[in-house]
Amino acid sequence: MAPQLASIFYLPADRDYSRATGTETSDAFEQLMAGLEGGHALAFASGMAAAHVVLNRLHAGATLAIPVDPYHGVKGLAVEAEQQGRWKILRIELDDTQGWIDAAMVADLLWLETPANPLMTVCDIPAICSAPRKDGTIVAVDSTFATPLVQRPLDFGADVVMHSATKFIGGHGTSIGGVLIDGGTFDYAASGRFPGFTEPDPSYHGLAYFPALGHGAFIIKARVQLLRDLGCATTPFNSFMFLQGLETLSLRMERHWSNANAVAAHLDGHAGVSEVLHSSLASSPWHERANELGGGKGYGSVLAFVLEGGIEAGKKFVEALELHSHVANIGDVRSLCIHPASTTHSQLNETEQLASGVQPGLVRLSVGLESIDDILADIEKGFAAI
Repeated sequence: MAPQLASIFYLPADRDYSRATGTETSDAFEQLMAGLEGGHALAFASGMAAAHVVLNRLHAGATLAIPVDPYHGVKGLAVEAEQQGRWKILRIELDDTQGWIDAAMVADLLWLETPANPLMTVCDIPAICSAPRKDGTIVAVDSTFATPLVQRPLDFGADVVMHSATKFIGGHGTSIGGVLIDGGTFDYAASGRFPGFTEPDPSYHGLAYFPALGHGAFIIKARVQLLRDLGCATTPFNSFMFLQGLETLSLRMERHWSNANAVAAHLDGHAGVSEVLHSSLASSPWHERANELGGGKGYGSVLAFVLEGGIEAGKKFVEALELHSHVANIGDVRSLCIHPASTTHSQLNETEQLASGVQPGLVRLSVGLESIDDILADIEKGFAAI
């Protein structure tokens, strides 16, 4: 057993030390995600852990381009790095395609979230990825809200895509996890700005990950070095739950999409609603773009709408719902609802909320799999309470 054990700590191919190398159950989950997205996959204990590993590629003094209002975990990490002088941060409106194209010539990493929370903005991934880039610029896409069934960012030229598996992949609100899929096409030697890949790693007897391990080097390095050091490996049980979720992903998403389209149509033009944000509507500024990216299969099951009555109307609406669960999660088989101005964005003042696109009366729904009649009836209870 000694040679086998020694091999694990050289460059592990076995699954006997899960913090550094994973487990057979996690490996099965990773292989399925790799197939769905078309790359090399690695599972993590959370979506934020996966995001952290992507951002780990940035060197001191690097420039990171992020949306104006990214996921709060990414926002907090970026703000801390900016305050400490480690990174320069560029903040760009997600639908400002030219802004992202310009950033590709100066930034070291573009971090895209699309569709984005809470306004469901859809960005032009193909245009951004095909634009000229500074040598060594990485494009990463958080595709959690879309799932691989709607868009595969690697096909459009992105370098890496990530998901919070907690959401649609698991689908039942039972497990927390994340997954990272690398396209395996990025050249870490070309720019000279990735010494962590091109210089010897003393913990593996002087191995230089790239080009020795080829274009799958990022996932291997993340597995045997970053998981080992950060300890953010997923558990076999959570991987099992995600595997169960993947078995029904396509069926669930079809029902999610059809229900969400019906809810968006019901809310569009509803008395007391000033705006509905869902790309299934022909009036949406992102309708055509969503069609191009997803081939018309679906527009996601998360939508937002604005109540004319402001913050008090938003509170009353949410509190009156019975079928919908009042939680911050999305992607559950159950319908979920939240009023961002009084919950997730309540730490911001009104000016900051508006800058993030959060109007006082904004309500976000994650449309579940229940009967559409029951979903709409529950929504009407909310309106009746205002």
